[in-house]
This record gives sequence, C-alpha cells and structure tokens, in this order.
Amino acid sequence: MLPTKIKLVFLLLMLFPALVLAQTFEKIDQGIQFNSLGMNVRVEFYSPSIVRVYKTLQSENYTNQSWVVQQQKQATKVAVENKDGFVNLSSEKLTIKVNPKTGSIQFLKSNAENLLLDKDYGTNFSNTLAGGKPFYKTRSEFLLEKDEAIYGLGQILDNKFNRRDSQHHLQNENMHTTSPYFMSIKGYGVYVDNYSISDFEDNKQGLSFECLGKAVDYYFMYGGNADGVVSQIRWLTGKTPMLPLWAYGFFQSKERYKTQDESVDVVKKLRSLKIPIDCIIQDWRYWPEHKNDSIWNSHNFDAKRFPDPLKWIDEVHKLNTKLMIVAWPAIGPLSPQWKPFKEQNLILNFDSYPKTSGCRPYDVYNPKGIEMYWQSLNKGIYSYMKNDAWWLDSTEPDHMNVKPEDFDVPTFAGPYKTVKNAYSLLHNKGIATNQLATNPIDRVVILTRSGFLGQQKYGSITWSGDVRSTWDNLQKQVPASLNFALMGLPYWNSDIGGFQAFDWKKSGGTKSPEYQELYLRWMQFGLFSTMMRSHGTGLPREIWNFGQKGDWCYDGQEQCINLRYSLLPYIYSTSWDVSEHDGTFMRALFMDFPEDKKTHDLGTQFLFGKSIMVVPITKYDVKSWEVYLPKGADWFDYWTNEKIQGGTTLQRVVDKVTFPLYIKAGSIIPFGPQVQYATEKKWDNLLLKIYPGADGTFTLYEDEFENNNYQKGFYSEIPITWNEKEQTLTIGERKGKYKGMLSKRQFTVKINAGAEKVVSYSGKSIKVKL
Repeated sequence: MLPTKIKLVFLLLMLFPALVLAQTFEKIDQGIQFNSLGMNVRVEFYSPSIVRVYKTLQSENYTNQSWVVQQQKQATKVAVENKDGFVNLSSEKLTIKVNPKTGSIQFLKSNAENLLLDKDYGTNFSNTLAGGKPFYKTRSEFLLEKDEAIYGLGQILDNKFNRRDSQHHLQNENMHTTSPYFMSIKGYGVYVDNYSISDFEDNKQGLSFECLGKAVDYYFMYGGNADGVVSQIRWLTGKTPMLPLWAYGFFQSKERYKTQDESVDVVKKLRSLKIPIDCIIQDWRYWPEHKNDSIWNSHNFDAKRFPDPLKWIDEVHKLNTKLMIVAWPAIGPLSPQWKPFKEQNLILNFDSYPKTSGCRPYDVYNPKGIEMYWQSLNKGIYSYMKNDAWWLDSTEPDHMNVKPEDFDVPTFAGPYKTVKNAYSLLHNKGIATNQLATNPIDRVVILTRSGFLGQQKYGSITWSGDVRSTWDNLQKQVPASLNFALMGLPYWNSDIGGFQAFDWKKSGGTKSPEYQELYLRWMQFGLFSTMMRSHGTGLPREIWNFGQKGDWCYDGQEQCINLRYSLLPYIYSTSWDVSEHDGTFMRALFMDFPEDKKTHDLGTQFLFGKSIMVVPITKYDVKSWEVYLPKGADWFDYWTNEKIQGGTTLQRVVDKVTFPLYIKAGSIIPFGPQVQYATEKKWDNLLLKIYPGADGTFTLYEDEFENNNYQKGFYSEIPITWNEKEQTLTIGERKGKYKGMLSKRQFTVKINAGAEKVVSYSGKSIKVKL
C-alpha cells in the first residue's frame, strides 16, 4: 500500500498535469524560459514573425555577442498556453510548440500547419578546446519534410542549387563565402548566430549545424514566401543602402595597371572607341615595392610609378570616370603600419598573402584595430585623394603556410577559429562606417571578396573570388549567385572571363576563339549581375584585345555594355526596391513562381528584377540552349518579340552574340538614352516599353544619383501602370522631389513590337491609349 501523502500527490499529477508543467517554465518578455536536459532554454518573439531560440548549459552564465543582429525586439502580443504536456506560444503569425521534457520546439503557422521541428534531444554540447580554453562543439538538429527544398548557406561553387542531401564545411575562404543560414520553399528561414568555423549537413535523419561556442543561438523567420524571408532577415540584420547610379555602369580592371598613366590611358582609349565606362579599378602593388613584398599594403603610392596621385584621380574624373582602389587587411613587416599595430597587439599571428612576405592580418575584432586601420587608410589615400570606391581584397582573410595551431591564435573576441567567418563583415563595417563618419555626403561603394549575413548594410558587393577561366566555373557562378542572394545579400558579381586565364595563353589567349566565346558568355551573365566588372590575370581584359569593330567578339561585348547602360533606369529603380522594400536583384525563379514545382530546383536561370529572365549559356560552341518558361505568366523573346506561353520548355537557337533573354508579359521596362557614362544625359525622354498580355506596374525612381540625400527624403517616384483590358498606360502623379529634378519631360510609350506614342509629362497623371 502506498502512503496517503504519495497517493494524494499521484492523484494530483493525474488530474492536474498542467500544475507540474507550470513548474518547468517561466514567462519572460514575449516568451518563456525553462530548463531541459541540463540546458537553459529561452524562446522569445522578436516580432510576430521572428522567434529567437537561445540555449546554454545550466553550468554556464553566458550572453552571446552578436555582430549581425541590429534590430531590437518589436512589441508583440504573445499568448502562452499549457496543453497536453507542451507549452504553446502564439503570435498573430506563428505558433511555437515547446516540449520542456525533450527540448523539442515546433514552429507552425497560425493555422497550425507545420513549418519546422527543432528535434527531440536534438541539441548537444560536447567539450572541446579552442586556444587552450574550454569551449563547446554545439550541434543543432532540425527535421524537414521529405521533399522540402532549401537554399542559402552562401556562395558555394558546387553547381548545386537546392541544398537538400548535402554537407558543407562553413569556413570562409577565397571562392567560398558562407553563413549558417538556410531558407525553405515553405517560406521560412533559419539563421544560426555564430561566427565560428562550422559544418552543415542534411540527410535522411535531419538537418544539422555544428559550431563552436558557448551557446546555441538561432532565429526562426517566417515570411510566407522568399521575398518575405529576405525582408525578415534584412529587418533583423540591416537594410541595404542605395549605391550611386555610376556603380551600375561598366567597371574595367585587370591584374594590374602598373602605373597611373597606364590606367588613365585605358580610360582614354575606351572613350575614343566610344565604349561606355564608369569606373577604372587599381589593383594591388601601387605601393612602394620591396623584395618578397614585405612592404605590402602600405597605404601610400610608389613615387616612380604613381608620382602624382592627385593628378591621376583628377585626370580620371575629367574623363567622367570613377576610381576604385584596392586595400588588403594584411600588413607587411616593412610597412609604416606594422610597428604601431604590433606594439598594440593588433596583429594576428599567422601568415597571410603573399606567401613569403611576412604579412599578417590585423585584429579586426578589436575596435582599436578598426580605428587604426581606417586612420592609416584615410591619411594615406581617402582624405588625401578622395577615391570613389574601395576594393577590399582578401577579406577572408588569406591564410598562407597554414598550421593547425593558427586557428587557435587569440583575437580580441576569442580564439580565431571561433570568430573567423565574421572577418569580412567587421572589416567592411569598419571601412563603411568610418568613411561615412569622415564624409557623410557620398554613398559608400565597396567591392569585397568575402561576406557574411548582415554585410548588405555596408554598401558591400561580394565577388566570387579568384576562379579559373573555365566553362565549368562559369556554370557554377549561376546557382552560387542565387543562393547568395537568398541570404538577403543583394550585391554580387564575378570576374568577367574568370580570374585565372594563364592556361589560355598556349591556345592563343584573347585571340583564341574558345576563350573569346567564354569571355563573351561570361559578359552576357555579367551584364545581369549587380556589378558589371571585367577583371582577371594571365590575359588583358580590355575590349580591343579581343579584336576590333566588326569582329563578333568585339561587337558582342559592345552590345552587352550598351544594353547595360540602356537599362540603367530599370536597374536603378530596382535598386530602390532593394533598398526601400527589401527586394532582390538576381531572383531565383521560385521567388516569383513558387507554385511551379519545376522552378524549385532550377538554378541555371533567374530573373533580373521582376521582369527580365536571363538564361546564361555556359558551354562552348552550342547552336541551341534549353530554356524553361515558368508557368503562371507568358513570355516574350527579347530579341524577336515572339510571345510564348508559360510552362513551356524549348530549345532556343543561338549564335555567339545572342543568348536567351525573355521578358515577362505584363512588364513595363524603361530604357534610357545611349550614353558613355551613367550620368552623361538626363532622363528627359525615356522609352517605356510595354510587354502586354497581363496587367503590369512599375515605379520609376530618381534622386540625385550619388549622395545620401535620399535618406532625408529627397527623391521622386513615378508610378506607372498598364491596363491590359483597356490597352492603356497610366503614368501616375509624381511623388516627392529632389534638387535638379526634371520639371518637364517626354516619354516615348511603345508596345514592344507595335504602336508607340510620345507624350509630355510634368508630374501630373496622364493616360496613354495604345
């Protein structure tokens, strides 16, 4: 017989299980916290659509530091309910079902439809050492649906789009830029707030992240669709600023222009050939040279090769061109920065590039390191000559003569391996924020070789690194760029033609028909990347090296560059959508056609903005190329104006200069004037080309093009709508104003292959019947 008191307790447990459950958790602001399996767990709403989950061992009293999460919690009404052994937390958007006994956390829509499961007993902490100090290897396991497509992780050059059934080592290096983040086709995303060298795996047992740290800290974001998730991640980590109009023009570069006169002469020749250009790039070793490059990155100019930097940039500017200058995070032992950085323990003790130079990266995790780096860069270059943009190379950073113990090197924020993947984020942040503090007027433009989620906040454009000039590498750029964009990082590009082209020398170099075709196909892809930039080593990249006017390779490049410039009103308006409405430039097709399951694994095509579908050709000497036109819209062949029904797979006949390019029915695309640089002519007579077949809308955005006055409200928007039934275009009333705004202008309104009318517009709504 059981004692009476035990019987009473047993009866209470049977009748009132909620009383026991109530002992296992406590309410906190917008969430709960509880102990489970030796862990302290917090589940809290950051907004109605974003939930933070934070887990530590009970023996730890630790608060995670975040360099990415910028947003404070938004006031959210959260209901808490005990039911059937679970604690349910509900906002207007989500229900979170917590099992305190097993540690599982289920994320559901407000209608109880399952989204994701943080598995029973799925979080583990195992002891390890980093830098001789105790850390944990944390493992978080999630359960997805069997056929659920996922995307993200960053730029991984493996030619895959859907990240299911794959595993990846998340360690940022040249050509490999990652973040612990994925997005689901079901309209949610997960970001693990951790900067360590990590591992991702998805298999039949589940999806997992393994990281180094003291806590498991992740954010679940429900956006309903891909655009919604991008919006949530930008809300959490930072909005994207506008780039200046010129940053969407053509950039010319190579490794390297050895003198200031050489780069000026390149611009002069492009101007004489009437090939548009907006920026010339100065790559490395403009600084004084020394054996083994031991004066590397000294933030000043060699007196013989760059005798007058002020004259240099003045000449470039007089040619209506901008100048981008490279800077590296590694410091050479004979450079003037070395001693002060060394004295303040701001040098990370492992070898960087060049391999035998003795160069080492500065400690970007130390605010003092960032401050001193900017002071050197500002004194030697920025405030001295006012360059227009930065090329931040090697921001992984480069690691040479690698030894295992290098990853235990101490930094201001902890052992290097625990914070490595944030290096680029903090380096870009340091340059961008300090430049804006020095010069708050001009927009920041940064080209960088690595990245991390949140870097979109700093005007950073990541490129895919030093890829070899091969067809295989061109093919890999396309799905990699889309997965990068799906992390909420909108600005990406690659070296047109591939970086390392040494292998082509033996077959004729820039006169090799195959390399010429590879270069042109890469430029056709680069035309629809967020930065259009020619660069590489082994072979020169300027257009005249490929032939002359009348030659197919020359003419094909000229066509691409001119098309880019004619699309600037469309591109710049899209950039406003990215900045103001969390839009995406390079759009995976499932973003706009989620109901068409054929788009879920299709990473070889994309939309540039919401109207132009790009199908890059990534193989040599093809006569036709397969194209899929998504179901849910009709499509127009850009070159022929042929209308084709959506849901169609076809073989598009191509030549070397033509590539598959399609416009979605219902699109309104503004085309600008033929120019030699972005701001050469006013947009006082734009062509508004209508691709009929469905209703359409477009917002034409304009501002002062270079400064930050748009952040103060100085810009204009012109809403434009197409009514398919009435065959009427309405150019709506202009909203807003800015200095230099056109008070009167003309629009040439044209059906893509039909009627056109020229109309005058002074800011008031007008209708055009076609």
